[in-house]
Amino acid sequence: MKEYKELEQKSAEPGFWDDMESGQKVLQKIKQLKDKVSRFEELKNLREDTLLLIDMANEENDESMLPEIKEAVEKINKNLEDMTLETLLSGNYDKCNAIMDLHAGAGGTEAQDWCEMLMRMYQMWAQKNGYTFEVIDSLDGDDAGIKSATVMISGLNAYGYLKSEKGVHRLVRISPFDASGRRHTSFASVEVMPEIDDEIEINIRPEDLRVDTYHASGAGGQHINKTASAVRITHLPTGVVVACQTQRSQHQNRDYAMKMLKSKLVEIAEQQQKEKIEDIKGVQKEIAWGSQIRSYVFHPYNLVKDHRTGYEMGNIGAVMDGDINGFINAYLKAQSLGKLENK
Repeated sequence: MKEYKELEQKSAEPGFWDDMESGQKVLQKIKQLKDKVSRFEELKNLREDTLLLIDMANEENDESMLPEIKEAVEKINKNLEDMTLETLLSGNYDKCNAIMDLHAGAGGTEAQDWCEMLMRMYQMWAQKNGYTFEVIDSLDGDDAGIKSATVMISGLNAYGYLKSEKGVHRLVRISPFDASGRRHTSFASVEVMPEIDDEIEINIRPEDLRVDTYHASGAGGQHINKTASAVRITHLPTGVVVACQTQRSQHQNRDYAMKMLKSKLVEIAEQQQKEKIEDIKGVQKEIAWGSQIRSYVFHPYNLVKDHRTGYEMGNIGAVMDGDINGFINAYLKAQSLGKLENK
């Protein structure tokens, strides 16, 4: 509440809007804090109304109020749990937007289709939880699905929640691409980074960059597909490569790509063994057996299980439609208690 009032006072000061970009960031922060205060007030009011309803039911000995009371208590518990989980997001970048890289593992069309299914799952999660989802770059599969994609998920605490998704995801199903109807196992990897604020200084020397431009692929309009607007940037000292092709101009794509590069380099700086190239590039374990963080089994039974926390869910259709908060919550709780299984 104190921080919210201070920011509101700051926005009313003379000259505040001289720097439009800075002003927009402060307004965004004000909105985020205002929403947090509103949620707390709503929870407080709901608790008081529920206690009053319980008193009325007891005084009148009216059991017909029980369903309404039960529903209210369940809502209070859920909201309280959500707000408690937010207190676990204490990392330096947990409040940031999330940049997510998805890569299909070995297996051709099967793995590429699985990679696209995962991207849709995160898109559905974003929509259901009030986040915005934007595809920054993608490479289509040979026959179906995608080989790789980079997406931006924007909103308060996006990275704090989605950092739990970093790792290898395993799919077991009857393949729709196999005429014999055999069961296949596919893998895809997910990397998650925070979008780093422009105020954080990262020293990137121009001579350390190789910038390539090329024609964007896929949908995007006549202008995008007929000009070399797509940008790929390689950071030579580390070998980190980022690309963006979804914006209308080369300048905009370059800005997005530089943001992603900055995010990756900040992640590198926080790793303990920076001298190893595997750590420097943020490479996942091999996208194959034994390295998965989570398994999605469609056949011979339906089950999604996280191997780090033991949390599982039988409604696999709901999971693929973005219902992954249970897995995220279990990860955050286990992480806070130091009970994560290494994967």
